[in-house]
Amino acid sequence: MDKLLVQGGHPLKGQIRISGAKNSALKLMAASLLTEEPLHLTNLPDLADITSMMDLLVQHGVEVTRRNGAATLTAGAIENTQAPYDLVRKMRASVLVLGPLLARNGHAEVSLPGGCAIGTRPVDMHLMGLERLGAKIELKEGYIYASAPKGLKGAEVVFPKVSVGATENLIMAASLAKGTTTLVNAAREPEIVDLCQCLTMMGADIEGAGEARIVIHGVERLGGTLHKVVPDRIETGTYLMAAGMAGGEIELLSARGDHLTSVIETLLEAGVEIEETEQGLIARGEKGNLRGTDVMTEAYPGFPTDLQAQMMALMSVAKGAAMITETIFENRFMHVPELARMGAHVTVHGASALVRGVPQLTGAEVMATDLRASVSLVLAALAAEGPTTISRVYHLDRGYDKLEDKLRACGAQIERLSGRAAISAPLRQSVVR
Repeated sequence: MDKLLVQGGHPLKGQIRISGAKNSALKLMAASLLTEEPLHLTNLPDLADITSMMDLLVQHGVEVTRRNGAATLTAGAIENTQAPYDLVRKMRASVLVLGPLLARNGHAEVSLPGGCAIGTRPVDMHLMGLERLGAKIELKEGYIYASAPKGLKGAEVVFPKVSVGATENLIMAASLAKGTTTLVNAAREPEIVDLCQCLTMMGADIEGAGEARIVIHGVERLGGTLHKVVPDRIETGTYLMAAGMAGGEIELLSARGDHLTSVIETLLEAGVEIEETEQGLIARGEKGNLRGTDVMTEAYPGFPTDLQAQMMALMSVAKGAAMITETIFENRFMHVPELARMGAHVTVHGASALVRGVPQLTGAEVMATDLRASVSLVLAALAAEGPTTISRVYHLDRGYDKLEDKLRACGAQIERLSGRAAISAPLRQSVVR
């Protein structure tokens, strides 16, 4: 199993091009099921989750051609409406094929999803919404059995709380439903706007994308289109914090500051210098210059839960203390014990964590527990004294495109150890010291 070996203490300087957003690309790929015509997607990140989604779509009958950060997906005919456990368990976003399959074929069998172990992430709001559109839902033997033999019908769906996935599933399903669907308390993320823009170019009739109330007027069919995936705001925020932790200056090409307003405000308060340019964003940091800043995760446009672990790493070397409160997922502090191994002082009280900054982290052997936790350990390692070995980095491969290459190009000393090299990493650490 691969590991990362990071030698800390080296400031970062250079350029990083932000990849396409994983959380947008996966939903756009699922949208290919809504039409028999080709959907051409560009700016696709090179990630394990993208490959997993392609594998899932192929078994549904989608023809996929992938080359140089782009893909063409053609669902000329849906050959199979079952999304099996072996594929869905790898990635919870697989449940996003449910709405499109149901809308186009009137039937779907989708395994209950898996993914990172950061909370239960139920699909009850997906199912509630589809039932409001006239689908019959049955759960048995770990699968969702959904049917709408006469097609879906527009309705008003009021979400009891904001759900990104449920909003996306309902938007796709409602695009081919008969009549008008109104989604109330819908999620407002940029990735949802990106999905709606793509669907609109495919012929969908959608109003209110990016607002809490979205109206979808169903159409008889959708066509193909060419669409560029929006830049990844979570990757952007991660590298902004990397500059703050390691020190130095990074220019993030293609970064969208307007998608990170709350994050940028928080980082400015914490002492990270951020400048918006015509090409993206520039982040500057100076070790020892960070200030403790409280954070509470919230639905967009609030501070994203997917940057909470990275923020905790940043605050672990800030002056003073910071209170980090997680309101989205109930089990998203699993990185705390690993940061503690590097000398971080973090005390967890229920849904909040009190972080008391220390002058210096030290390298250690640590283990990634989920996607965002894994990259928080990379950030900590960049700022630490001495080498850090991070195991279970397959989590990183799910969500960060060419992370080692991008950081190495900016001066970080980071390498991937495979096979025997990974097993002997502790010995290599003693040599580096």
